[in-house]
Amino acid sequence: MMQTDWQHVTDWTAAYDNRAAVPTHEDFFYAWGRDAAAFRAGRAPEEIAYGSGARERLDLFRPDGAAQGLVVFMHGGWWSHFGREYFSHLAAGPLARGWAVAMPSYTLCPDTSIGGIVGQMVRAVSSASEAAVDGPMVITGHSAGGHLSTVMGAQECGLPEAAATRLTRIVSISGIADLRPLMRVAMNSVLKIDPEHARQFSPLFLTPRGGYDYVAWVGAEETAEFRRQNALLADSWGAEVSSRRIEAEGRNHFDVIADLSDADSALTQLVAP
Repeated sequence: MMQTDWQHVTDWTAAYDNRAAVPTHEDFFYAWGRDAAAFRAGRAPEEIAYGSGARERLDLFRPDGAAQGLVVFMHGGWWSHFGREYFSHLAAGPLARGWAVAMPSYTLCPDTSIGGIVGQMVRAVSSASEAAVDGPMVITGHSAGGHLSTVMGAQECGLPEAAATRLTRIVSISGIADLRPLMRVAMNSVLKIDPEHARQFSPLFLTPRGGYDYVAWVGAEETAEFRRQNALLADSWGAEVSSRRIEAEGRNHFDVIADLSDADSALTQLVAP
């Protein structure tokens, strides 16, 4: 059953501990790095700097022929782990459907804040849009990246008009609508979320810009809190934009993104319609 009453949560760290929920998580991390490296070896991306920081870089994969549009994928890892080089293989599905794919890295917490990362993603999306100008744009991301991708659709994030007008869909995968519970988890010693920061950068309290539709996607085997947050994302923005929420059967927090490598999967068809 999905947790809907916060009073029933007694251990907030456990409620958000995906690694404990999936004992084989290290296998996924190894496979991501291996598969991403193999993909880049066969299809080298164009590297674009969107800022002066060491991690302010994005990889742009272009399809064969004219692009149908642009997908921007924002990686997860608790805003504090991983980088674009772990996820290159997930570009395969959208590329096969004729879409260009941009994958940015960002400075990790605690070297910056979640708000700092949001600012970096605004610049990354703008740079990717300028480099791949054909067609509509879809922004997606996983976990922390699901949160970041959602914030890109908010009026408050300040996405430049040229990029914002191209945005036709956001697909948040295992994203977070409300950062406040994360103030209670052990990981907040790194994230340093406080009440003001939580309200400023939680999609729950932001205003959807509109002009796009919104999909909140989560694995049916994820923790109750991630499934609750997924529903909250879709429901809280549903009055302003067309939204839907989907629980992918049999998927946990780590394999929920695997279908992006398959051009014919339901997830890829949403990301690259």
